[in-house]
Amino acid sequence: MLIIATLLQVLEIVAPVFILAALGFVWVKAGWDYPVQFVTRLTMTIAIPCLIFVALVRMEVDPIILRNTALAAFMSYGLVVMFFAGFLRLIKFDQQTFLPPLVFGNTGNLGLPLAFFAFGSVGFDFAVIIFAVMALMSFTFGVWVVSGGKSPIVAIKEPLVWATILGSVFLFTGTSLPDWSMNTLELIGQMGIPLMLVTLGVAITRLRPTALNRAVWLSLLKILVCVAVPVGVGLIFDLPSLAFAVLVLQVATPVAVSNFMLAEKYGANSAEVAGLVVVSTVFSVFAIPLILAFLI
Repeated sequence: MLIIATLLQVLEIVAPVFILAALGFVWVKAGWDYPVQFVTRLTMTIAIPCLIFVALVRMEVDPIILRNTALAAFMSYGLVVMFFAGFLRLIKFDQQTFLPPLVFGNTGNLGLPLAFFAFGSVGFDFAVIIFAVMALMSFTFGVWVVSGGKSPIVAIKEPLVWATILGSVFLFTGTSLPDWSMNTLELIGQMGIPLMLVTLGVAITRLRPTALNRAVWLSLLKILVCVAVPVGVGLIFDLPSLAFAVLVLQVATPVAVSNFMLAEKYGANSAEVAGLVVVSTVFSVFAIPLILAFLI
């Protein structure tokens, strides 16, 4: 009975996420237009920065736990970077193409809604912190790698980064904005999660992956590493159970579609990255329920 109850609980969590992604898939298959570039720009430039800012300003988490969660996220991603950088060098795979997607998962499109449905508003707060850490690393170190060593100064142009910085300042100084402005920002932010999930389904449908055999074993390795590392780090930092669970869930998310977009922009092998996105996302349909069952 306990196993059945756990499975039903996990199904309640993942069903809304995958149904919205499937909606995007069906939308494209029906032949209807979906401007991915416009929707992505809308969500990443306006909606998600608003979501992050409001979540940080209104966060009611113990500052010490907050600090430890952020440090644990930095350490987790740092260790994953070290592992895959060494591994790719050992097997002579292109770091520019493979390192960012193997490190930076879909903590936005997938991780944020999963954390909310699985662990409620407090879990969502922890997810925002981890997502912010990932975004900062992705738009600095990640862009530096995928661009072949160009300046990561591009990070200062990202609204996500500024929303994280400003939200953190407001959080730690205990200040806020007038209610009318916070309510407006919250309303704008609320459109981000459903749009990201639908866009995820649309984007995956349109990808043209190659080298799927390689993508299969690399995706399996990513799951193993990106579960084992945050579990170890979470134990080292002695995180509370909720922060621990969200850390593992966020780091273990599949390859983000944004990695494909960056590979296209900076001339990495985008077809290889597309393969990783598709295969790791398919695997996540099975892996994420197992991870959640373990965490719950």
